[in-house]
Amino acid sequence: MPSTELEVAPLTGAQKAAVLLLQVGQENAAKVLGHLRPAEIEELTAEILRLRAVSPEVAGVVLEEFHGMIASPLRGGLGGLDYAQSLLEGALGADGAAEVLGRVAEAAIVQPFQFLHQADPQQILTFLTGEHPQTIALVVAHLRPDQASMILGGLSADVQADIALRIATMEATSSEYVRLVEDVVQRRTSTVLQAKTNTAVGGVQPLVDIINRADRGTERSILEGLAAKNAALAEEIRGLMFVFEDITTLDDRAIQLVLRGVETADLATALKGVTETVRDKILKNVSERARENLLDEIELMGPVRTSAVEESQQKVVAIIRQLEESGQIVLTRGGDDDFVS
Repeated sequence: MPSTELEVAPLTGAQKAAVLLLQVGQENAAKVLGHLRPAEIEELTAEILRLRAVSPEVAGVVLEEFHGMIASPLRGGLGGLDYAQSLLEGALGADGAAEVLGRVAEAAIVQPFQFLHQADPQQILTFLTGEHPQTIALVVAHLRPDQASMILGGLSADVQADIALRIATMEATSSEYVRLVEDVVQRRTSTVLQAKTNTAVGGVQPLVDIINRADRGTERSILEGLAAKNAALAEEIRGLMFVFEDITTLDDRAIQLVLRGVETADLATALKGVTETVRDKILKNVSERARENLLDEIELMGPVRTSAVEESQQKVVAIIRQLEESGQIVLTRGGDDDFVS
């Protein structure tokens, strides 16, 4: 279990609380935990799991804020799994302790390549240029989507398509191999950058998240290059980049334009089982008569296979993409505020 010794630096509230618990002893700490909400217990447990040693200096920083609450001399303390388990068993019993530890253990694991998450994407790109495509794909798959999209945008079209294909088809990778590559990258970038048994990385959805945050030119280049290598995969990614429920992000004018090209039967099928938000967004953009006819058709339709619903929704999405390609509507990409025509 990863752990660190805290430095005398600004601490979060959870870190301060964890350090404080280390000062009052297991019995008293267990009593404190017994008065907290489950979410608070989990948060503190996660912080305790990350600690092995707390220096007297750090204890002093924390206790100065809680002066008067503890009269015992400052001392360091030992955290880690054993300490966390003892605290939880005293507060929740053996079963409760096991349940909480099980939920927080995975979150306490430091994810690979985390040291790159605050690095400048341009610096990462400079380092990766010339590396083996599989290494580039492995690193990019572990980065934040906004970093990854900027890095892909800086690669040549051929390399973009190759990396995109490798990320999309990447399966669970041996954690030993991932850590080996991580160690090599960290050593080689240490002077440049400021800043489970198998580790699951890559796949179609991470690539979609990356492309969604890329500019339109990079998106088109990646998808066109990927289509040349694997047309079915490229089409799958296109379909995931704007799902039917995302129609709520379009303005009323755009929705009305989309609905002109949709058959009533397809629209009725597409609306089976959607949320009220999606249904209301569409119904408000059709005439009263069309709305009544649409609702009647949905009602008379009865149960519909999920595959039929998805097929009709994809027809609507296809029309949306056609209108976007022609420049008649714009879509909001990813979680950003930028618009791409």
